[in-house]
Amino acid sequence: MNEDSKMPDMSVEIAGVKWKNPVTVASGTFGSGIEYADFVDLNGLGAVTTKGVATYPWEGNDTIRVAETTGGMLNAIGLQNPGMETFIERDIPFLNKYDTVKIVNVVGKTLEEYVEAVKMLSGQPVDMLEINISCPNVKEGGIAFGQDPKAAAEVTRAVKEVSEKPVIMKLSPNVTSIQKMAGAVEEAGADAVSLINTLTGMKIDIQKKTFLLANKTGGLSGPAIKPVAVRMVYEVAQAVNIPIIGMGGICCAEDAIEFMLAGATAVSVGTANFHNPKVTIEIVEGIKKYLLDNNIENVNDLIGAVR
Repeated sequence: MNEDSKMPDMSVEIAGVKWKNPVTVASGTFGSGIEYADFVDLNGLGAVTTKGVATYPWEGNDTIRVAETTGGMLNAIGLQNPGMETFIERDIPFLNKYDTVKIVNVVGKTLEEYVEAVKMLSGQPVDMLEINISCPNVKEGGIAFGQDPKAAAEVTRAVKEVSEKPVIMKLSPNVTSIQKMAGAVEEAGADAVSLINTLTGMKIDIQKKTFLLANKTGGLSGPAIKPVAVRMVYEVAQAVNIPIIGMGGICCAEDAIEFMLAGATAVSVGTANFHNPKVTIEIVEGIKKYLLDNNIENVNDLIGAVR
């Protein structure tokens, strides 16, 4: 226990970056922090992970872009974002008012776009980069970078060559072997991995006899995917030696602890932010209470405790 407060040590370290606690937010569910700052003390989070940002503004997909499902939601936003120049001028200065780790999620449609986005972040006061490789590779027929181990490794190597910050590769669950994907990016130099991104899903309006989402398919998130996410985090923890940020349906401290026991060093909270904007702070406090109730002095003792 911390001798001064007799409280458990909640800090974790990922790629040399120390977080005050293991809780961040899933990209795309928290804006860049501005949208939630009236509800959540950002200083209370281990890290803030921004919405995906590209070198230039993306309009995203046509509406309807969001649909409720049993135990979750589908989204086909299409990674709408204002572009890097606006992000650097507006969002980074806002985040730097707070004492928390800043993680920028980076998106691109080509290898060159990823590299250019990372270069544009050079010298900026952010702490880590999360590379979203679930984007379709427009030069290779639209298959996502994150569905092909060679493409995922290629992006990893390319961004590592130009990045001044630790690189987290965000893995897609829509693959045959999540272990193979994780191994490929680790070998290519990734400092950490985050998983899982959304599962591909679909919803049909039976009255109109048409697809509910304009994009036809969307990413399924929320409690419905948590068992899949926990399983994949566990599998990846057995296959790689770099830290894992676990995500997928986390709604409470119990969920977060489950991911850590499976092998995650930290966790990201996503869909739950939409119906409870204070959920992240509740999870931080819930993890602390669990440690106290179980006489666990350090949160790191939870990581991968289930073999």
